[in-house]
Amino acid sequence: TNYCLDYDDRVITTGNMSAYLKIAEGCSNNCTYCAIPMIRGKFVSRKMEDILNEARGLAKKGIKEIIVIAQDTTKYGIDLYGEYKLAELLNKICEIDGIEWIRFLYAYPESITDELIDTVKSQDKICNYFDIPIQHFSDRVLKRMNRKSTSSQIDELLFKIRSKIPDAIIRTSLIVGFPDETEEDFEKLFNFVKKAKFEHLGTFEYSKEDGTPAAKLKNQIHYRTKQSRYKKIMELQQKIAIENLLEKKNKKFKVLIESVTADDKFYVGRSYMEAPDTDGFILVKKEKDTDLIDKFIGVKIIDVNGYDLIGIQEEE
Repeated sequence: TNYCLDYDDRVITTGNMSAYLKIAEGCSNNCTYCAIPMIRGKFVSRKMEDILNEARGLAKKGIKEIIVIAQDTTKYGIDLYGEYKLAELLNKICEIDGIEWIRFLYAYPESITDELIDTVKSQDKICNYFDIPIQHFSDRVLKRMNRKSTSSQIDELLFKIRSKIPDAIIRTSLIVGFPDETEEDFEKLFNFVKKAKFEHLGTFEYSKEDGTPAAKLKNQIHYRTKQSRYKKIMELQQKIAIENLLEKKNKKFKVLIESVTADDKFYVGRSYMEAPDTDGFILVKKEKDTDLIDKFIGVKIIDVNGYDLIGIQEEE
């Protein structure tokens, strides 16, 4: 049977311009807090040709932004081809006519290769956007989570990305209140967030997942402690996010317009800096009688409003 058939006539629910492209199922990382390997099984890559056929089909339908996803995109190919193949896959998607933006989500830090970073740097179609779930920065906690990176490796990776791609946007996710997380562990995480200045950051309070090794660990953290740690990280990140946004003032970006605000005064769009559904937006002042929905336009940023940027249309 042709494995591709499942994907040929899929219904796209993410608007006219963007579509998710799933490149693997399941996960073999076995982080101690996560039930996904039990629910979805081990990591299984799709054949590269199947993925490329689906991407070509999406391009024919007018899709301009491909968002490559898996539980861990960076492990793509290891089971099928015996080596990491994400960089090669992305290079091949870049060759498809019609696609203007490519981004890949959930890149685990230990498998982000130099080849992958160089591919993002050299390919204009690939957004300079890295979604790297690191979960923590205390080596003690990382080990108990069964994460494969150490704090120094995470530091080194972020330094490498930022020095090779100065305008890279980095998103991460963290867990606070993991069993036996001490004040000292939390301080390490807090100080790291202060230093790393992530553009986007999501934090979760640890919650027990039935059947996971972490649910059985001793020294589960009191919910009030979790809440207070969560609040501290989010308040810190709020300041960092605003500082990062203010740096964008007077700069120009290519923006994909997706909708208009209810009062019809602004277009709502995204640049390479914002992934759909997770990050902020760029609000662009709407001139009368223009219809720019589903178009890419040049925008100059003039202001910041909360987690969103405000801009005016400019010729690119």
